[in-house]
Amino acid sequence: MTLPYERTRAIIQTEAFLTELSKDKTLPNEKRQEANRLLRHYPSRKEVLLAAEIEERLTSGTIFNPLLSSREE
Repeated sequence: MTLPYERTRAIIQTEAFLTELSKDKTLPNEKRQEANRLLRHYPSRKEVLLAAEIEERLTSGTIFNPLLSSREE
């Protein structure tokens, strides 16, 4: 089972990976363009952590568990 902090970390690391791919001149242009296309709609680290914080507040005291974590562990 994936824990909220693991899911958060994976999302943040994926953004970093796509950014690396988009700048890697050794890759074909179409691959770099695809990475850029995906990044246009991908949440930033700040957005992910903010969404996690809001989700944690909304689920606090309920039977629901947040999907994300506002802490990077």
